Amino acid sequence: MLMPDCIKADSITDIKHYNLRYNYDHCNYSTNIFYTVFSSIINVNDLKENLDQPDWVVVDTRYDLADIGAGKKAYLDAHIPGALFADINDDLSGPPLTDHGRHPLPSAEQLNRLFSRLGINNNTQVVVYDQVSGSFAGRLWWLLRYMGHEQVAVLNGGWQMWEKAGFPVRSGEETRQQENFLGVPRSDWLITVDQIPASRLLVDSRDPVRYRGDSEPLDRAAGHIPGAINHFWKDNLDENGLFKSPEIIHSEFKKFLGSIHPEEAVFYCGSGVTACHNLLAAAFAGLPVPKLYAGSWSDWCSDTTRSVVVGGEPGHFEK
Repeated sequence: MLMPDCIKADSITDIKHYNLRYNYDHCNYSTNIFYTVFSSIINVNDLKENLDQPDWVVVDTRYDLADIGAGKKAYLDAHIPGALFADINDDLSGPPLTDHGRHPLPSAEQLNRLFSRLGINNNTQVVVYDQVSGSFAGRLWWLLRYMGHEQVAVLNGGWQMWEKAGFPVRSGEETRQQENFLGVPRSDWLITVDQIPASRLLVDSRDPVRYRGDSEPLDRAAGHIPGAINHFWKDNLDENGLFKSPEIIHSEFKKFLGSIHPEEAVFYCGSGVTACHNLLAAAFAGLPVPKLYAGSWSDWCSDTTRSVVVGGEPGHFEK
């Protein structure tokens, strides 16, 4: 990985942390002023220090699978000052195009409209948070990166960590001046169902109980895609619900990736949401972002002719 020409690093340790975190000091050539770009994880103190920056946008993505209106209600009751709200169903999903999962990937046109409405332009630093350690926020992080926007980070510890710090909150709906976001999808970041059998490594991001097929509370069949190994997204977190250190995540990913390059691995989950947490963790650890099968298990098992594996072993496709 090459460092931008105007990275400001005082030591090898600083350079190491740039490579691991993708957070770096960037230079505005017209003014020769350095500013920090966050493109994986940001902590509550850094967000608090920059909350009044005019080119920063904060987005609340709280959501509850059991009560789809709970996230918006929680946002209206209290949120980080200035934060706008984006709904997993209404904003971060769209009509089936690339897949037929429970949360289909929005079109590029829909995403450009959404990001414009949220006040995001090419120079905007975006911070996303939720109430479940980044499991929903990671979806918006990935969508922005997929559309070519690098300056987006997930708040480590999310809403709970902001509240715990005793930082100010605000209630009601927030608005922001619309911008003109014109992103182009990175098509090589996305895998569709017909490409799955040829994937070099499939990684299922769901709870091991669902991976094994012991239980399936949401989708029509239990089990996993043939050949898939399991890396539960919560394994990226420590006992406090914060991301483990980049070094630990890097080591853990390299163990299951083996000789496979990260960008050759394909991650999926139930509907293309929590798999993004694993992709975010990879970026935080300084690894290239792997591919996403956005349709995920809900798309795969919607066709009863497709093979399903039950149990703890990956299994394989029948020849």
